[in-house]
Amino acid sequence: MGDEMVLSELDESLRIITLNRPERHNAMNDAMSDLFQQVLHDALEETCSNAILLRASGKSFCSGRDTTVLGHRARDESDFHFVRRTQESRLRMLDSTKPIVAAVKGGAIGGGCELALAADVRVGDTTLKMALPEIHYGLLPDTGGTQLLTALVGPSRAKYMILSGDTILAEQALAWGAIDFLVEPEALDERALAIARSFASKPPINLAMGKQMIDMHFGPAIRAGTRTELLAQSALFKSEDYAEARAARREQRKPVYKGK
Repeated sequence: MGDEMVLSELDESLRIITLNRPERHNAMNDAMSDLFQQVLHDALEETCSNAILLRASGKSFCSGRDTTVLGHRARDESDFHFVRRTQESRLRMLDSTKPIVAAVKGGAIGGGCELALAADVRVGDTTLKMALPEIHYGLLPDTGGTQLLTALVGPSRAKYMILSGDTILAEQALAWGAIDFLVEPEALDERALAIARSFASKPPINLAMGKQMIDMHFGPAIRAGTRTELLAQSALFKSEDYAEARAARREQRKPVYKGK
């Protein structure tokens, strides 16, 4: 078991990781983010599991970074190093030899949406709402969202979601390919667990090779594009429009952007 914010258990050869901050819709503050990265790292490195199921307690999968700590840097590090460190967990998921299944429900917003997109298979329930709303904050997705979403739903739909910041609901997410299966809420855990257990029962070397061969189609571009997100976000954190977006939200008014 991990700390109460992130739970970890072994089900034969399946590692189950559960986000467990339901009172905040599993929004990640610095402590939860650091813990999740450590639990994920351990799960990816261990030899006793062949696959990973990523799920969440409460009503939502993950609502992204906790809004109470937006812009905060617990380690007193640069924006560049903060974003790059967060990107590492996404890239580790992509590079993992183990297939990762995500059971997504309720809000999968911002970084939470990117976390779901980084899984190999997504099972959603009918309560699901997916969004990459960073543009409303004067920013853009920075942990692979622009690349992962494009690979799944195509460039036009990715542009719609990222440039508008709008939310898509479960049926639309399924139709577009942002999720792979859609079930009723009461069936979510069972369906995701069944798929993950099926993966975990297979020969580990076959899982690793199969995933690697398939990922060669989009993988190199996703990794390069994610590092481009790092450069873009580092610049946006210093922009006047980012400062204006934060001020407007704080003052509950409409922002006035200048393109600077």
